[in-house]
Amino acid sequence: MNTPKCTLGNPQNTIEILQKYQFSFQKKFGQNFLIDTHVLDKIISSAEITKNDFVLEIGPGIGTMTQYLASAAREVVAVEIDKALIPILSDTLSEFDNVTVINDDVLKVDIRALAQERNNGKPIKVVANLPYYITTPIIMGLFESNVPIASITIMVQKEVADRMQVGPGTKDYGALSLAVQYYAKPYIVANVPPNCFMPRPKVASAVIRLERHTEAPVAVIDEKLMFKIIRASFNQRRKTLANGLNNSPEINLPKEIITEAIETLGKGTSIRGEVLTLQEFATLSNTISKLL
Repeated sequence: MNTPKCTLGNPQNTIEILQKYQFSFQKKFGQNFLIDTHVLDKIISSAEITKNDFVLEIGPGIGTMTQYLASAAREVVAVEIDKALIPILSDTLSEFDNVTVINDDVLKVDIRALAQERNNGKPIKVVANLPYYITTPIIMGLFESNVPIASITIMVQKEVADRMQVGPGTKDYGALSLAVQYYAKPYIVANVPPNCFMPRPKVASAVIRLERHTEAPVAVIDEKLMFKIIRASFNQRRKTLANGLNNSPEINLPKEIITEAIETLGKGTSIRGEVLTLQEFATLSNTISKLL
């Protein structure tokens, strides 16, 4: 991979650019810029970017990772919400002719149309350093909208990365774990301490790669119903699964059907949702679908 001429991964270069444009960090956008070239190299290698790839980058900031992506990929589209960063990106990415910057909220961008137009509808690779408050909506939005995706390699809060890859019975296990694991195979690539960013966040971060399943790991009749059941069972963690489902406004089912379906799992009716595997949630959902 060709390393870009002005590597913004170098803290001094980052400071120079920020001073040149008198940039002010916006707390509402959760801006923390990466200033560690080792971490940047790790993200690019774990994302397995090649010259055949179309890459969507979410939140390019001042273009630190964008420079690396543009050096490695065929084409990069970077979506940045903060308009104050657009002139900076024009400067820092001026040596690349394979990058397009879109000034918009990624949740409002038609990524499916973008993949169709720029990559003939073939799976794209997503790379991002995500603000912590919006991690889940972005990831779930990408998966649920059936955008053709090969993988998502993202920097997130370490606690969120842990939650994505854990299994039943652990305190971090929840609706996010199950949703991510239904769509992808997650694994943590690197833990990243606060001193790798400017400004320093208060929490540790991690790079996690989500490799999209070619087909779902469980067979489910009604995907939406399964996710309603999953959400309901974790909304009130201290309640039994039966009570969680009975109390959920999303699940309008007779108590007898819920009890009968839970009994088919063979674990008793007083089990809690946090002990069920993805396969067991699929089985429960399929049983309820058949009983309706």
